[in-house]
Amino acid sequence: MTTFWLCFVPLFVAVDVIGTLPLFVGLTEGLPDERVRKVVVQSVITAMIAALLFVLVGPAFLSSVGITVADFMIAGGILLLVFSIGDMHSTAKPQQVDVDSLGIVPVGVPLITGPAVLTTSILLLNQYGLIATAAAVITNIVLAGFVLAGSRHVYRVLGKTGTKALSKLANIVLAAIGVMMIRRGVFACFPQ
Repeated sequence: MTTFWLCFVPLFVAVDVIGTLPLFVGLTEGLPDERVRKVVVQSVITAMIAALLFVLVGPAFLSSVGITVADFMIAGGILLLVFSIGDMHSTAKPQQVDVDSLGIVPVGVPLITGPAVLTTSILLLNQYGLIATAAAVITNIVLAGFVLAGSRHVYRVLGKTGTKALSKLANIVLAAIGVMMIRRGVFACFPQ
């Protein structure tokens, strides 16, 4: 059970569903509740397929192109760090998207399952194994689906400022995880 929580927490931060709320609310603004529910279901299914497929096939692919876990840790850590810093300073407004594919792109991929989730998943897989990682991926994506399904209520409770503050806090934690991954990758490359 401990390994599950060790996988769950970094993935929870990587998914950053609270940070996704303002964008999701903006993208689904004006849509009827029934259509929003369909978008949520579509996004959860898409995100789960993408994440689990990467967890299952990712290591073999990386190995086939000669990428070691240490290489991936350093690259993934840098990406997480850059992603979190970029998101901290982002003021981008939601763009118009196709309502029929909204749950697939951009909500399912890359908002729920994006670079942070894929990088974190592959590193957790190497450290804690398939079962704990897959369980944490599934739990986090389902949890994200519940939060997005109640997004209008959650957004009303937290407000724009509260949502933004939680998102920024999650980005700080994500940056720290990125630094930790870089450090571990460097130590794995140069054990002495």
